Amino acid sequence: MTQHHQSDDAPDGSTAEPPVILVTGPSGAGRSTAIRALEDMGYEAIDNLPLSLLPRLLTAPEGSGGQQGRPMALGVDPRNRDFSAEAVIDALESLCARGDRHVQLLFVDCDPDVLLRRFSETRRRHPLAPAESAQIGIAREMDLLRAVRTRADILIDTTELSPHELRAELEQWVRPGGAARLAVSVHSFSYKRGLPRGVDMVFDCRFLRNPYWEPSLRSLDGRAPEVAAHVAADPRFEAFHAQLSDMMRLLLPAFEAEGKSYLSIALGCTGGQHRSVAVAENLARTLAEEGWQVSIRHRELERRTGGAAPQQAV
Repeated sequence: MTQHHQSDDAPDGSTAEPPVILVTGPSGAGRSTAIRALEDMGYEAIDNLPLSLLPRLLTAPEGSGGQQGRPMALGVDPRNRDFSAEAVIDALESLCARGDRHVQLLFVDCDPDVLLRRFSETRRRHPLAPAESAQIGIAREMDLLRAVRTRADILIDTTELSPHELRAELEQWVRPGGAARLAVSVHSFSYKRGLPRGVDMVFDCRFLRNPYWEPSLRSLDGRAPEVAAHVAADPRFEAFHAQLSDMMRLLLPAFEAEGKSYLSIALGCTGGQHRSVAVAENLARTLAEEGWQVSIRHRELERRTGGAAPQQAV
């Protein structure tokens, strides 16, 4: 994912104009939900904005209709007549080059199979294939958006997210009031179910002592003190945690300096219940104690509870 850093101050040192987030993504992925969530967070939200109107909107004089002083969330719909990947990227680069606003591109993504299921459940026609199958429309739209997805500053995959969880995820990446910040998300997962989508770094915890083989610990998870103590008692744990923490101390400030909005770290084990959960909790606590904005997500534990557990802030 490409990251773009923009100063919060104008080139002449004056206060910058309110920040802008462009929001796009394939139909059915949750773009409108994301825009409504940003509106609830204090953004002036405009959906389905034609790209040709974007420069005029952002240069509108005081009193011409825009709500001055508020950050803006602008939904860009691939169905619009003037939409193209080149036009979106050109508009984004043009806004960034002006230097008077912090501008980000938020891409709300989703697995094609899940999109197909969503269209089937709602019996909606795909907007890019009204006379053809939804599958053709999804493939056509994914191809249209490929270059835009690569340019995104923030990418949120809604494949396994409910609308409530999407809102919670957005709140981790965007500070209420519009100021961007580096947010760190620590995930645990099971290798049996595959790697999480969209993570930046993955670490394998399967070399650590497995609490599963202790009958008294099998039904617990890595958040339980007994399980955490069992994992920490492995002779290799202390060195692993120390080196992992040191790596984050090196990388997080560097990513922040480059303008990266968020960083996702995934820790995996066989079942995603004991070792990866314990290590994720430990790492998240360490980073939070050092002042980073951290959230935790335990993918397999959420599956066991029907996805009811939202992402937790540390």
